Amino acid sequence: MPTLIAQPTRVRAAGTKPKSIDEYIGRVNSATSSVSVAHMRSPQGWEEPGQTPEFDEFTVVLKGMLRVRYRSGEMDVTEGQAVIAHGGEWVQ
Repeated sequence: MPTLIAQPTRVRAAGTKPKSIDEYIGRVNSATSSVSVAHMRSPQGWEEPGQTPEFDEFTVVLKGMLRVRYRSGEMDVTEGQAVIAHGGEWVQ
């Protein structure tokens, strides 16, 4: 039987300014550890600490621009583009 996700759960975010994360599928809202699907809204200038996640992280930019820093450089991901941060690699 399919599982209905009636509403997301608001998750607290680390970073320099308030940012909202509404998790639909993931550890918090559906007890799913294999993937997380969330809608994030970040204010301009928001930054989070660098991290080395154990899992692949997929990000689609719906509006604005996301600057992704990695060990050997950085890239700008703009509206309509996506980026994959691979597990085990440092990103910010």
